[in-house]
Amino acid sequence: MKRREFISLVGGAAAWPLVARAQQPMPVVGFLNYPASPETDTGEAAEFRRGLKEAGYVEGQNVAIEFRRTNTQSELPALAADLVKYGLAASLNRPGGNVTGIITLHNELAGKRLDLLRELVPQATTVGYFAGDQGNEAQQETTSDMLAAARALGRQVIVLECRNVEDFDLAFATLVERGAGALLVSAFPLAFGNRGKILALAARYKIPAIYSQSPFAYGGGLMSYSAVVTSGQLGSYYVPQILKGAKPAELPIQRPTKFRLVINLKTAKALGLTVPDKLLVAADEVIE
Repeated sequence: MKRREFISLVGGAAAWPLVARAQQPMPVVGFLNYPASPETDTGEAAEFRRGLKEAGYVEGQNVAIEFRRTNTQSELPALAADLVKYGLAASLNRPGGNVTGIITLHNELAGKRLDLLRELVPQATTVGYFAGDQGNEAQQETTSDMLAAARALGRQVIVLECRNVEDFDLAFATLVERGAGALLVSAFPLAFGNRGKILALAARYKIPAIYSQSPFAYGGGLMSYSAVVTSGQLGSYYVPQILKGAKPAELPIQRPTKFRLVINLKTAKALGLTVPDKLLVAADEVIE
């Protein structure tokens, strides 16, 4: 199991269930949402409750839920100190340790996103790539894979590391200065928490962009392509088995099998782009 895959599992998951089986009147499930936003927080919590209900667990009746949320990575250790550590899962089929779940596959889909950009903006041979802190091995490996995919597609990529909010203004100015014709924004908390600013800058500079999370497209971004992973899956599959005594080490980590392409036609029109029929047919949702 690659290091970056495990990081995606515990660091990029929309929600994470922690199950306590202490001597209590009813079992307690901890729900950690990260990165959190008002709309995703509400939606993920509702989806998680739905998944539990499908498995026969209703909050307040036969299960209790403790919710925690944060949009700051530094707060994660305090919220889940004994969970968010490297090396707890040995493999996908038999994770070992005390961790299992569903891999989110955010930035591992960068190659596919570049291909979608190529289909929509074929003239953009230079593409910008917004990434988070490149100081860890997982981020470096993901960026390296993305660059390899770009070479295979005949595209030059400008990697721009964004560590604080002010970096986004400078990054867009750099894209314009270097003649980038399109942009790919990877999944990292700073970008998600400041997506309004990113979308406004993309509109101001008229740069076609594809994003790693669908809220960007719903908020006015041109396109998004993401794996479909819901907290309902965690609630309906993993939590009930653990509550009944199953060991997380024996529950296989799952990979997403569904992916979602969202295209915002209103934004495409504002950018003067005609979306090919091939992409419209492939889209799971088209925003008019």
